[in-house]
Amino acid sequence: MYAIVDIAGKQFKVTQDQYVYTPRLEGEAGASVEFDRVLLIDNNGKVKVGAPTVKGAKVSGKILAQEKDDKVLVFKKKRRKGYKVKNGHRQSLTKVLIENIK
Repeated sequence: MYAIVDIAGKQFKVTQDQYVYTPRLEGEAGASVEFDRVLLIDNNGKVKVGAPTVKGAKVSGKILAQEKDDKVLVFKKKRRKGYKVKNGHRQSLTKVLIENIK
């Protein structure tokens, strides 16, 4: 059984007992979260597709940690002008354990 869920504007294919790294969510480690924007549910071949969401479907999970992603370097240069700029960025993520699909 799996579901496709919209979490913070991004779509994730989730199954039970799976870890998902989502964009940063409010809440501390150990807090429970519930996602009600379920776009599709597949229950052993029985597919329910929402228009736009499946009514009554919910995915519950637990926040495990607030983390940061790997660093992405942004380097800008204009040749022959002496212009060089180097910046870095680390995206904030939330590690969520999917506990139940209803």
